[in-house]
Amino acid sequence: MQKTTVYLDEGQAERLGRLSDAVGRSRAELIREGVEHVLESAPPRTFHSMGKGHGGGAGGPRRWDAEGLHRKVRAGRAR
Repeated sequence: MQKTTVYLDEGQAERLGRLSDAVGRSRAELIREGVEHVLESAPPRTFHSMGKGHGGGAGGPRRWDAEGLHRKVRAGRAR
């Protein structure tokens, strides 16, 4: 794990402390759970510049998601 600092306003800190006590889990655990929720609910990242200058063909430029781009780059390195 990587240590980080999070600044909460007084109300957030108080509510987090009460929740932590009520559910018997650490504040850090609850914060990590909240961060994971935000990351999981975020829209997937797309790349719009991949293939620029290669014509685009029918339908315009192809949009790449992060996993697709990663596979494409790794496949190119294997050659």
